[in-house]
Amino acid sequence: MNHTAYDYDVLIIGGGTAGLMAAIAASAKNTRVCLVEKGGKLGRKLIISGGGRCNVTNAKELDELIKQMPGNGRFMYSALSQFGNREIIRFFEDLGVALKEEDRGRMFPVTDKAVTVAQALIDKIKEQGVEIRLHTSVEKVLYQDGRVAGIRLRTGDTLTAPCVVIAVGGCSVPQTGSTGDGYAWAREAGHTITDLYPTEVPLVADDPFIRDKSLQGLSLREIEMTLFAPNGKKINTQEGDMIFTHFGLSGPAALRMGHYVSTARKKYGDIPLSLILDLMPDKSVDEIAAESWRMLEENPKKAVKNVLRGYLPERMIPLLLSHSRIAEDTTLSHMRKQDWALLAKQIKAFPLTITGTLSLEEAFITGGGVSVKEIDPRTMQSKLMPGLFFAGEVMDVHAHTGGYNITIAFSSGHAAGTSSAQLALEMGSLTR
Repeated sequence: MNHTAYDYDVLIIGGGTAGLMAAIAASAKNTRVCLVEKGGKLGRKLIISGGGRCNVTNAKELDELIKQMPGNGRFMYSALSQFGNREIIRFFEDLGVALKEEDRGRMFPVTDKAVTVAQALIDKIKEQGVEIRLHTSVEKVLYQDGRVAGIRLRTGDTLTAPCVVIAVGGCSVPQTGSTGDGYAWAREAGHTITDLYPTEVPLVADDPFIRDKSLQGLSLREIEMTLFAPNGKKINTQEGDMIFTHFGLSGPAALRMGHYVSTARKKYGDIPLSLILDLMPDKSVDEIAAESWRMLEENPKKAVKNVLRGYLPERMIPLLLSHSRIAEDTTLSHMRKQDWALLAKQIKAFPLTITGTLSLEEAFITGGGVSVKEIDPRTMQSKLMPGLFFAGEVMDVHAHTGGYNITIAFSSGHAAGTSSAQLALEMGSLTR
């Protein structure tokens, strides 16, 4: 096909976080860019991210960012070095979106509204002349003579371009449009799709107190949870906040642990895993035993369940006492120190039985995807099909909660958009 006959220089499939950034980066080079989105709205997942507040990025240093990306984080090193969290923060400030830093380096818009972030991106692509096609479903990416030639829509229409960026997400949160469409297009180009699994996902537990929902809705702050393999070997520890649900555990710490539960189940099979909660990670067993015993001595006539109120989550007190073989109405004169020591150990190691996670569709992020071994980490271009680029969750790369996944989306989107536009220019496809 003659270069001058192309309809566009860059076609971007997917109007989510990565696709929007790719469109901005590509159109900044004065190229003809078309953004194709099958839904009726741009930035749908972005708008619901961070509880509707949008955790734009994380302020931690590059090496720490990589550590928070258990799914092939090292692949992102080059892209993050070029357009990482510092550049993302500056980018939004230049768009007039003021950001603020919260705990653990998380960056949010001062407005606390994700729509502020999404609208700023949409306004920018419109300002830069990107053609936006909503309600436009792609049937396949077209390959011709060993390279990208464009896309065919489900209407049968064809849009041609020398460069196509696939930024359609994974399989998680399908109501936002992420339904795994990109994997088939990548396979047709010869790419490997690694096993898909849920990550950043709530945990399913099978303990009596989970089944009877006695702890449902209870939030715990600044705890530690440690996951163990069937052989007793420690797999991972996460710290932070969590909440008991009707099916198990959710909240930031549990969501981060979801990656390790999913990968452990891939390794060991469909068998229960042990999870231990440390309710007071800043104190030792001996410190807890001594501190709580003094409380008992100061209230010798009070039942132990009442002494512990305010010291422990009230709804957990009956469980902790039961596990420690202590009757709730026991007073100091009837308390054995060895039983009290067992209570302290329970506080430091409260056991749960993890039987899995919620489904891939119910996860926040998809693990697995287009193999990063087949993608150039500097440009996000396919190593197998010239002109084909990837950005965001469609690739086999993911991170923990805390602004890290959106950082991957922005960084990879910027790399893909910049590189695809540059390639189009080098090919002489610019006609104006």
